[in-house]
Amino acid sequence: MTTTYDPFIPADGTDQYQYGGRRRAEEWTGEPSWQSGTGYQQPQYQEPQHSWQQPEPQYQPRWPESTPVAEPAEPLAQAKPARPRVKPLAVALVGVLLAVAGWQVYRIESMSSDNASLHSVLAAEQDRTDRLEKELAGVFDPEAVSSKVLPSVFRVRAGDFTGTAFSVGTKAADGQSNLFTNYHVVAELYTGGGRAVTLERGTTKINATIVKVNKGKDLALLRAAQEIPALATATAQVKPGQQVVVVGAPLGLDDTVTTGVISAYRPSDPDGPTIQFDAPINPGNSGGPVVNSSNQVVGLATAKAKDAEGIGLAIPIKTACTTFAVC
Repeated sequence: MTTTYDPFIPADGTDQYQYGGRRRAEEWTGEPSWQSGTGYQQPQYQEPQHSWQQPEPQYQPRWPESTPVAEPAEPLAQAKPARPRVKPLAVALVGVLLAVAGWQVYRIESMSSDNASLHSVLAAEQDRTDRLEKELAGVFDPEAVSSKVLPSVFRVRAGDFTGTAFSVGTKAADGQSNLFTNYHVVAELYTGGGRAVTLERGTTKINATIVKVNKGKDLALLRAAQEIPALATATAQVKPGQQVVVVGAPLGLDDTVTTGVISAYRPSDPDGPTIQFDAPINPGNSGGPVVNSSNQVVGLATAKAKDAEGIGLAIPIKTACTTFAVC
């Protein structure tokens, strides 16, 4: 049995538009056999034959009237060349570097501000330190004063009498020292024509000579043929309440220190200006230095009131320096 398929053209012509007006016909031959017991027999196929001699029918597409014709699309704008994209890692790195730079700028500004504040604090502390040093300069330290003064103070032995003498001034010749004491300490020896005295301190003994005396002011100038550290002298007038140290050899006991304050300054006394102080003194203190908190001699201890406590008298150091012109 041979079957031939002819192209099928639908009445509305849609199939013609879809397939271009032709469809391949296929032929096959072979007769199936359904004989009982024999089973199915494979048909034999024959390659279809084409006939191209027939002219292709011409078809015109038919559009529904309701379908609008699309306007031609506007030409696309000329595409701009794409810019190369920066890698995200590079962007992140730049961000990190900017952040670090900003942090460094912030830290530098903070450090500058801190340095300015620290400078202000240091300046304030320096001012405070200077002020405290000035205040401490006036703080009374008897131990410190004594350590400075004692090497310049000696027990003076003049015949049968003893008293105190101390080195002072800067006008002594090389290898010599000038010392002050009271006239009444050397009076007996001096009036008897003696001039040689002995300066003693512990086991140290130094020979000295009576150079000048002033009986009215109760002053005597000694000179030793040996250099002895000289004490500085105060130029300002003493004031009541100032603390002082008195160094001497009461009852022959050398290197004795007592402390007190200036009780009064009496410029109009009959014997001349006098300093009153309350540091304890005894016989043997005569001629010893009365020293202020700045290690400066303000006077020579001379006497104490009888039947009274805490009333000592001293000759101002200015009077002694003026009298002998050696300070």
